[in-house]
Amino acid sequence: MPDVDDLINDALAAVRGTDVRLAERQLDRLMIAGAADGGVAVDAALVRRLVTRVARLAPRGWQPADLARIAVRRLGAASAALVVDALAAQRRDLPDPVPPWWDAHLRDLDAQVWWDDDERHLAAWAGRHGLDRFTALRTAVDVLALVEGLPPIAVLRPPPGVTGAARAVSTPVRSGSRMLDRVRALLAKAESTTFPAEAEALTGKAQELMARHSIDQALLAPGAERGDLPDGVRLGTDPPYAGAKALLVQEVAAANRCEAVWSDDLGFTTVLGWPADLEAVELLYTSLLVQATAAMLRGRGERRGGGARRTRGYDESFLNAFAVRIGERLRAATEEANRQAVEAAGADRLLPVLAARTEAVREHLDTLFPGVTRARLTVHDEEGWSSGTSAADRASLKGPAPSRPTRQVRGRRGPR
Repeated sequence: MPDVDDLINDALAAVRGTDVRLAERQLDRLMIAGAADGGVAVDAALVRRLVTRVARLAPRGWQPADLARIAVRRLGAASAALVVDALAAQRRDLPDPVPPWWDAHLRDLDAQVWWDDDERHLAAWAGRHGLDRFTALRTAVDVLALVEGLPPIAVLRPPPGVTGAARAVSTPVRSGSRMLDRVRALLAKAESTTFPAEAEALTGKAQELMARHSIDQALLAPGAERGDLPDGVRLGTDPPYAGAKALLVQEVAAANRCEAVWSDDLGFTTVLGWPADLEAVELLYTSLLVQATAAMLRGRGERRGGGARRTRGYDESFLNAFAVRIGERLRAATEEANRQAVEAAGADRLLPVLAARTEAVREHLDTLFPGVTRARLTVHDEEGWSSGTSAADRASLKGPAPSRPTRQVRGRRGPR
């Protein structure tokens, strides 16, 4: 009987190919190899290899949230749960200290060691998800093939176990701060209202609060002057309409002194900036995506009421227009907050600090993404563009017809 590791290698080679029957035969061999001991040796080898490969991805830029996101995107929820279990097992074996942000990711994923015995983990996981033995083996091999095939991406933060990464990450905004509670309350109201003008006003107020907080943080701790580097986050921009979602991230990022790069093939957009600004981008993007989707669905209903068919071009143009107009409104709120802050603190004190922080973010972008390119938007549906603009700015209904876009989305064809 061949060695278990050799059987796993053969199964991996088969699932990476195009011969479905060969892949099934190799999985059958794994089934047969595990018959004598109930699959314990095969399961233990698969889980051990998966945990090892997951650990190797951390220095290659992959954070826990990134791994879970791409597993869901490419393989589904059950496969992602197996990846999360591997992350939990890896964390159990990590020596302290572990960066707090890493543990925060794991908490958000509810990653914990819930099983009693690693050798029987795969069987327990299969039972949780109602999978038979063959399906469990196929899923485990697929997950392992995915994990082993992931490319290196930009390292946004030093991962656990990395020595010599002597860069400071500024303290993030406390998730339970009163200011953030006010922002969340405003955005929740914006998401629930059916009146576009009210939603825009509430979102603008939330942006103004976040912009003021960012200025306060800059004045209290001008990180660019003391040697800190900006931080980074990755936000999911999956299909459908991934380009429109990436544009929305870019518009929100630009309004908050951040830079954004879309990795279409990996399903996320990387945002670089200072912690208070990144917090604003995450909150606003999540809320605005809900608002944009709701507005698009209302627009579809109005179209059908007039006898028009829903088209992908209409939806995509609607969301692109929504992103562009919302970006303009958010930047106006930021500029107003800047004006008020300059009056209060003085231009000589505030403007050099903001300029230094902006330059630090751009330098960080150039370091992490030296080969970045831009992609021009194309509008396929004039009605969708007009409706999306109106949804983001209802006051413009009686104004001149909106012009076609000139925005470009920054992104990469390869992974970063």
